[in-house]
Amino acid sequence: MPSDLIPPEYAGWWRITETGTWVNKYLDDLGPAMISFTGHGDRLRMHCLLAYVSARFTRGGISFTWEGAWEYDPMSGTGRARLGKGGRLTGTIKIKDGDESTFVAERIEEPAEPIPQPPSYRDKWRRRW
Repeated sequence: MPSDLIPPEYAGWWRITETGTWVNKYLDDLGPAMISFTGHGDRLRMHCLLAYVSARFTRGGISFTWEGAWEYDPMSGTGRARLGKGGRLTGTIKIKDGDESTFVAERIEEPAEPIPQPPSYRDKWRRRW
């Protein structure tokens, strides 16, 4: 159920189809690249990144922060998005003290399989031989 704080035109799940900086070929390494703006347990998944998302509506669209892990390394950042042509979402994702990239996303249905939680750094050493 979408949050009252996120307008219906932004609320829901979005499939990230392309980025301006990062290699699009590997967007789906962990499963379909996507971001959610529901106001309840939102997530981001793309490349080797799994993250929790906190979003709020602004005059210019959606502004969000995210926190998670790239593989097993902790990462966080910010982003923003707005509706573009044809109802597609266009925006920017920034990694704290790192890269930033534009992205384009299309509306999709909520996935049947939930996006996994970001792994902890401790998990990196538990998975060794």
